[in-house]
Amino acid sequence: MQFHHHGYVSGDPRVQPAAGVGINRPSDLPDEVDVLIVGSGPAGMLAAAQLSQFPGVTTRIVERRGGRLAIGQADGIQARSVETFQAFGFAERIIAEAYRITEMAFWKPDPADPSRIIRTARALDDPTGDISEFPHLIVNQARVLDYFAEFMANSPTRMSPDYGLEFRGLEVANEGDYPVSVTLLHTAGPDEGQERIVRAKYVVGADGARSKVRESIGCTLAGDQANHAWGVMDVLAVTDFPDIRTKCAIQSGTGGSILLIPREGGHLFRMYVDLGEVNQGDNRSVRNTTIEQIIAKANDILHPYTLDVRNVAWHSVYEVGHRLTDRFDDVLPEERGTRTPRVFITGDACHTHSAKAGQGMNVSMQDGFNLAWKLGHVLEGRSPESLLSTYSAERQVIAKNLIDFDKEWSTLMAKKPEEFEDPTELENFYVNTAEFPAGFMTQYAPSALIAEPAHQSLATGFTIGKRFKSAPVVRVCDTNPVHLGHQAKADGRWRIYVFADGAPAGSSGVVADFAEWIANSPDSPLAATPSDADRDAWFDVKVIYQQEHTSVDIGAVPAAFKPQVGPFKLTYLENVYATDPSADIFELRGLDRGGVVVVVRPDQYVANVLPLTATAELAAFFAPLLQAGVHEAV
Repeated sequence: MQFHHHGYVSGDPRVQPAAGVGINRPSDLPDEVDVLIVGSGPAGMLAAAQLSQFPGVTTRIVERRGGRLAIGQADGIQARSVETFQAFGFAERIIAEAYRITEMAFWKPDPADPSRIIRTARALDDPTGDISEFPHLIVNQARVLDYFAEFMANSPTRMSPDYGLEFRGLEVANEGDYPVSVTLLHTAGPDEGQERIVRAKYVVGADGARSKVRESIGCTLAGDQANHAWGVMDVLAVTDFPDIRTKCAIQSGTGGSILLIPREGGHLFRMYVDLGEVNQGDNRSVRNTTIEQIIAKANDILHPYTLDVRNVAWHSVYEVGHRLTDRFDDVLPEERGTRTPRVFITGDACHTHSAKAGQGMNVSMQDGFNLAWKLGHVLEGRSPESLLSTYSAERQVIAKNLIDFDKEWSTLMAKKPEEFEDPTELENFYVNTAEFPAGFMTQYAPSALIAEPAHQSLATGFTIGKRFKSAPVVRVCDTNPVHLGHQAKADGRWRIYVFADGAPAGSSGVVADFAEWIANSPDSPLAATPSDADRDAWFDVKVIYQQEHTSVDIGAVPAAFKPQVGPFKLTYLENVYATDPSADIFELRGLDRGGVVVVVRPDQYVANVLPLTATAELAAFFAPLLQAGVHEAV
C-alpha cells in the first residue's frame, strides 16, 4: 500500500487525503451533480465507491431508507466478487467474518424407504482447485454495503449516501451542462414530504426490481412468468440434521426440496423451501404463506430429521421469474449511434432471476464496476463520451447468460427425484458448471474496449475479454512474494503488464525499446496523462522478469517501470517483479518466453494481448479511448 508519497502518514493509511470535491464536501445534497446514483444496494454502492476515487467528479448516492440497511436478502459472495473486494481493500476482513463454502452435500430419498432422506454425494465447491485463490463466501448483503460505505468515506471525495430521499421521476433535456432533471421526495427528516429537483449530467438507477428509474426511461422487464414458489427463511434452530453447517441440496420423497445455506456467525442458516407449482389463478396468494407453514414444510422434507426453530431473523416468499430489459440505458434502438446515454440502470433494475444460484448481488456489483470507471474517465476528461455506450452493450449480454444459467439450475432444483433421467444429474451440473457461478465465465466480445484475439497465443492464460487471473510473483524491491493481480486497486487506472523476455534487466532489446517508447513517445498512451499529474496517474505500468528476484538488478530496470510520484518526486519501486520459483507465472499463464504485453481495464478485464514490439498496435488501441493531447488535471 502506497501512502507516504505525499509526506509521513501516522494514522490509518486506508484514509486517503481529501481532495477535489472532498474538500469541504457539503453535507446537503447539491442542486447540481455530475452523477446521481439512485439506490444504495450492491450495484449502486460499488459504483459510488469506484467514483469516490475521482476527486474531480461530484457523485451523490440517494436512498429512500432513512439509514443503512440492517439486514439484506442476498448473501452469496462468489470468488469473482471477493477478487473485486480485494481491489477495494476489504477482502481479508470480509473473509474473516464470512462463512466459507468448500463443499456441497446432496440428499435424496432413501431407496429402501423413500419417506426418509439420505446423503448421496458430496461435491467440492472448486473441484479443480484452480478457479480462484479466493473463496466462495456467505455474508449478509448489509455487511458488504458497510464495507463499500467505509471505502467511500475514506476516499478523496469523502462520499456518503444521502438517506431519506426517494426518486420520483426524471426528464432529459437536449442541452445544458446538467441535462437530467431529477425529482426527489424527502422520506425522512425535517423536510419529510417535500419534493426537490436535482440536475445531473448522468443518472444511475440502482433502485431494484421495481425500479422507477427504469420506468422513467421507458424500459420494461420481459421474460418468463413466475410459476414456482419458494419460502426462504434465516433462522436459529436446534436440529439433528447432520449437515446443518454444510451447503446442501435436499430432495425428498414427498417431492419437496430445500436449498440449505449456512450463514456467517456459526449458528444462523438459510433455507429455501420448495412451496410447489403456482397456479395461474393464484393471484399471488402464495405470498401469504406463513413462517409456520414454511417451517412445517421444511420438517416434512427433512424427515426423519427434525427442525426446531427458535428464532426467525427474516423470512419471505417469492416466485421464480426470469426477466431482462433489452437495454441498460436511455438510448432507444433507433437512436443508437446518434447520441450517448445519460441515464443507466444496473442490477435488479434490469435483470431478475431466482436467488438460489447466488448470482444477483454478484452480477449487480459487476454492473456497477463496469459502468463507474467509464463515467469517471469521461467526466475527468480522460475519454470521449462514446465510452459510455459500451456499458449496455457489454452487460446486457452477461445478464442474458446469467438468466439462461439460472433457468437451468432453478429447474433442476424444483424437479422431483423420479423426474431425473440420471440420478446424479443435479450434482453433475453443479460440478461441471462451477466456473459460471464463481463469476469467471464472463467474457466481453471484441469492441472499442476489447481487442480482437490476434495475439492470444502469446498469453493463453490471460483470455482477452475475461478477468485477469492473478498468479504469484516476487516483488523485487522488498523480496516479498505477492499475487500480481492483488496489486491492482480500484483506482480507475488501466494496467499495462510487461512480461519480459529472458534478457537481464537493463540490457538492450525489446523490453528496453518498449520502455523507451511508452515513457517518451508522443504515441504512447502515457502521453495523454495531464502534465501536472504523476506519470502513473492514469496508467499503471508493471514489468515482470523471468529471472528470480536475486538476479534482477533493480537499478538497471528502465525508468518507465519506476515512476516518480508525489510532490517530492519519489521513485516508486513496487512495479518491478520477478518470477516465483515455486509457481512460475510464465508457465502458469501460458506466457510466451519472447515477451508479451497484457493490457487490463480498470475493472480487471483483459483488454488486449500484444507482442512487446507491437507499439503501433498498442497506440492504435488506446487512441480512440483517450482524449487527444496533454491537458491539465481535472
